[in-house]
Amino acid sequence: MTTTIDPPERRETAADKLRQGRHAISERWHHAPRWVRWVLLAAVIVFFYALPNKEFYQYLGPIPTPGANFTQVLFTVSIYVLLAVGLNIVVGFAGLLDLGYFGFFAVGAYTVAVLTSPSSNLKTLWPWLLVVPIAIGLTMVSGVMLGTPTLRLRGDYLALVTLGFAEMIRIAAVSSEFLRGQRGFSEIPHPPGEYADGRPWFGVLDARPYYWLVLTLIILVVIGVRNLTHSRVGRAWISIREDEDAAQLMGVPTFKFKLWAFASGAAIAGLAGALFAGKQNFVNSQNFELLNSIIILAAVIFGGSGNIVGAIVGGGLVAYMIERFRGIELFGIELYEYRFLFFGLVLVVMMIFRPQGLIPNRRRAAEFKDRRKEVIVGE
Repeated sequence: MTTTIDPPERRETAADKLRQGRHAISERWHHAPRWVRWVLLAAVIVFFYALPNKEFYQYLGPIPTPGANFTQVLFTVSIYVLLAVGLNIVVGFAGLLDLGYFGFFAVGAYTVAVLTSPSSNLKTLWPWLLVVPIAIGLTMVSGVMLGTPTLRLRGDYLALVTLGFAEMIRIAAVSSEFLRGQRGFSEIPHPPGEYADGRPWFGVLDARPYYWLVLTLIILVVIGVRNLTHSRVGRAWISIREDEDAAQLMGVPTFKFKLWAFASGAAIAGLAGALFAGKQNFVNSQNFELLNSIIILAAVIFGGSGNIVGAIVGGGLVAYMIERFRGIELFGIELYEYRFLFFGLVLVVMMIFRPQGLIPNRRRAAEFKDRRKEVIVGE
């Protein structure tokens, strides 16, 4: 015998009250005057620009990391956020399961390393700023090359192909003499610019200028992605994600727009790789493990797939949580050694109690709400 739970008649739980509270906050935000939203957004941006200054973050209680340089952690977090925004195009908007996204990040970093480092066999020694657009272009080309023969696949099959792509990049980095394996490329130039006294803006010890650079680029990328998703291209991505067969029957060239999603996401990953190489001054094969692709995908799902703000929050929280355990001991145990255990537990709990993510888009939140109404309890 089966009975259907009628939502209006069931007892209101704490989870229901929490959902109603979040919904009320969301409604207030969307119905607030435009100038109020702009002021709040400007305040958030100012907060993040001020965050790496010790005079500011020393008053933020437990937020600064005790076992690592906080400004360096902020740079790492900003790179993860940029990657999450790029992967959200592929997974969140177009609905394509990509397990090899970090491979595009490696292509961007290695392009900068090969064309700028004295360790490279090419000996071109080009300036960093000149190589960045080349890195972005090559990652877009690699996205098109990967997507052209594989985007006719769907679901698990596409995931396996992208996983194989990431492994191919990693194995090439490890075994290729041209890419120098673990020896890597050293003396990669930093971004240009210097103060009036001749000191470079982007040095070795201070990570703040790199963080501010990446933060500025994140804002520009988010503006571009938001405009793209509100265009004909974005509407095509959403239709493909919802039902690819129906979209194709309605005349949407699905293959073309899936290729656009792959190329756009790859370009953002290539930009992140170029920024990473310019900051680290050194690139080798150990920087591009497959685990990083899984972490970025988990960040997008954790934050809220299909929502730009959700991807930003997910990427930032995931990167921060991993680094937050560094230098912390409990009963003589270094918690950093078990960081991925805690990370996995958080993901499991999240998928059980909030599978749509922390900040899902409205469409996906409505889908999960409808599913809750259709819960059937068997006896």
